[in-house]
Amino acid sequence: MPFKDVIKNKKQMIGTWCIIPSPEVVNVLCKSGLDFVLVDFEHSPVNFETAQKMVMAAHAEQKYAISRVGKLEEVEILRSLDIGSDGIIVPHIESLNDVNQCLEYIKYFPEGNRGYSPYTRAGGYCVNADYTKNANKNILFGIIIESKKGIDNLDEILSSPDLDLVYLGAYDISISLGLAGQINHPKVVKVLNQCIDKIIKAEKIAGAMYHAQKDYERLTKQGVNFLVYKVDSLIINEGLEEVRKVK
Repeated sequence: MPFKDVIKNKKQMIGTWCIIPSPEVVNVLCKSGLDFVLVDFEHSPVNFETAQKMVMAAHAEQKYAISRVGKLEEVEILRSLDIGSDGIIVPHIESLNDVNQCLEYIKYFPEGNRGYSPYTRAGGYCVNADYTKNANKNILFGIIIESKKGIDNLDEILSSPDLDLVYLGAYDISISLGLAGQINHPKVVKVLNQCIDKIIKAEKIAGAMYHAQKDYERLTKQGVNFLVYKVDSLIINEGLEEVRKVK
């Protein structure tokens, strides 16, 4: 079943950000029981060749792989989808116009203007008359709200009927509020909670990162079901901290 359908049925899905350009790390993460991985093109050195192998490593374990592109740019979105990602997340969205521009690049005609090659991994390496229609229906379209302007325009952004997921970039939001990195500061938490309530009310999928059980419980109680646990590099680093404690 497409990731989009699974999570729209209110199922809680847990994943992590992948900034280490390694299909082997993705495979380990997926074998651990995660539901999905987020291949990060914005904050990692990953290229498209490696990213495709990372997506394949997730699919080998019957898990999902979502691509976070570096920016709202046609070729980045096109290539991120052609490698076979189950969905796309676009950062730094601040207006409904941004959302509509994303859709132009994500959807095939007549819903958009995505370039079509049937000979990619996504296309199945052969001509399939149903592929473009199924892709338009099944690809998850998500955005990241991470600025004051995006927060101020959230109601308008949420009016898009084709938008599936809104992920809240807590760290960038904290910077926009003058509280860099203080994602648990009451002021930051208040803004995040207000945004989550709006996303849920608009019947969109709400996404957020969590670091501890108490955060998980708070987010799930609010209705967040796209749950991202930390980042692969942090998970490895914290695991090795336990090793360093052993004398």
